[in-house]
Amino acid sequence: MPSQNRVTPFGEIIATPERGTMYGNRGCLVNSDGRIVRQFKEIRWLICVLKFKGRRHPIMAPGRYTGLFFLDEATALATGHRPCAECQRERFEMFRMRWAMENPERTDFPRPPAPVIDAVLHAERLGTKPICKDIYDLPDGTFVSSDDRDAYLLKAGKLFRWTPGGYELPISAKIGSPFKILTPASIVRVLKAGYPVDLHSTVFGP
Repeated sequence: MPSQNRVTPFGEIIATPERGTMYGNRGCLVNSDGRIVRQFKEIRWLICVLKFKGRRHPIMAPGRYTGLFFLDEATALATGHRPCAECQRERFEMFRMRWAMENPERTDFPRPPAPVIDAVLHAERLGTKPICKDIYDLPDGTFVSSDDRDAYLLKAGKLFRWTPGGYELPISAKIGSPFKILTPASIVRVLKAGYPVDLHSTVFGP
């Protein structure tokens, strides 16, 4: 039986056999029986690589951070996670410099400390999701939803429905509009500034 450790673009933690291409954590989310009992323990939500320096971590162990899995980086960003400063140092530096440039009202630092970014992202995660009537103003890599049930990745003016195993063929960008923007606003600005978000291979077709 698969563990409940896969994250959807809505930030929900589900059980599914697919593991995805990215790893991360939000602190310890399980009780003494190893069952998920909370959505987060810390406001530092990380995106990590699947393998790093041969380290092995017990995924659902009580008292240890709970290992989570994402289909791709775009999915993780949509939930408010950001690149890890250790296992993804180069991407973290790229991310935070663009984040600072595109969110000047949030920080006075050109390379803001990670806790500054984490605090802003946490507030955005807990806040109301903005509504957009025209998705063509949004950058590639942004996630939206029109019904709080299906999440869609925007790429090249098309919408790709998210599933645990990958993206489905693109559909009309007008379906069910207006759209709720799932990706936090400060991260949408980072994507618009040209941050090269990693996407699952299924978005590029067979």
